[in-house]
Amino acid sequence: MTRAVFLVEHAGPLTTVQDRGRFGYLRYGVTEAGPMDRQAFAIAQAALGNPLNAAAIETTIGGVALRCIEGEVTVASAGGGFHCAVDGRPVGAWGVFSIREGSVLTVRPGYWGSWTYLAFAGDIVAPAWLGSRATNVLSDFGGLRLQAGQHLEIRDAERRPGRERDLVLPVTSRPRQEVRVVLGPQDRFFAPETIRRLLSETFTLSNEYDRMGVRLQGPKLPIVGTLDMPSEALPRGSVQVPGHGDPIVLMADHQTTGGYPKIAVLASADQDGFAQLRSRDRVTFRAVTASQAASSARTRAGALRQYLQALGVREQRSAVH
Repeated sequence: MTRAVFLVEHAGPLTTVQDRGRFGYLRYGVTEAGPMDRQAFAIAQAALGNPLNAAAIETTIGGVALRCIEGEVTVASAGGGFHCAVDGRPVGAWGVFSIREGSVLTVRPGYWGSWTYLAFAGDIVAPAWLGSRATNVLSDFGGLRLQAGQHLEIRDAERRPGRERDLVLPVTSRPRQEVRVVLGPQDRFFAPETIRRLLSETFTLSNEYDRMGVRLQGPKLPIVGTLDMPSEALPRGSVQVPGHGDPIVLMADHQTTGGYPKIAVLASADQDGFAQLRSRDRVTFRAVTASQAASSARTRAGALRQYLQALGVREQRSAVH
């Protein structure tokens, strides 16, 4: 059995191992977790020909530095506009490259983007919990939170030179300054003027930002009337408004239930682009219907399928020649 081993020389906050997520347990109070940018995660895995639910390293603007102390392995990087280098030599922030024993892989923030992914031609060794290696950062169950001094093992590591190349950056991977939302389901607790404010004014992402969610700064969204709603299930992308009036957009590690009213929910097609916004970036919201949001999700999923199929087609051609 071949393997590659890395020494973690540096790992910024929220550098974790993630797979697609932990599904089917929301009713028990267990969040799905998984990647903040699901499209970038899928592209990194597909670029290597990995199984859909393989694990990868997710890091944010704190960056990561990994020294290969044993073996060699091919790596795919995707997500945001980060700077990646091997031994100080730039490699594609969206690309596939190999690293061998003695070399150091570094990922640093670039001009845009909050999350990026490192997938490996092999299997990251990390504990599974409820059938998933997605790291739940609130409990640290499953997966792995990377810290300096740790060893990271890649089991069944391979070098795949036929895969090495730069990847095309999809337009849909850019941060979204305008985000589509479906109003409700508790917009009845907000005055028409407050709804208008949500849809016409600009909000700024605050520094209160992690995998659970991000608090927005801007016009207050006061709640009116008596809250007569029970605590209920919360979908990813909910725009929840506590009593202070500052909206909070819930992300991958959101709580599973809550009693604050949800003024809107981000269209799923825009959630990855929203996740790539940074603290102090500005964002506006545009209302769409539920059917329009569903249509945009289907369109985006189709575009991603074509992109992933194109990765495979290019690999087949390169294998022939």
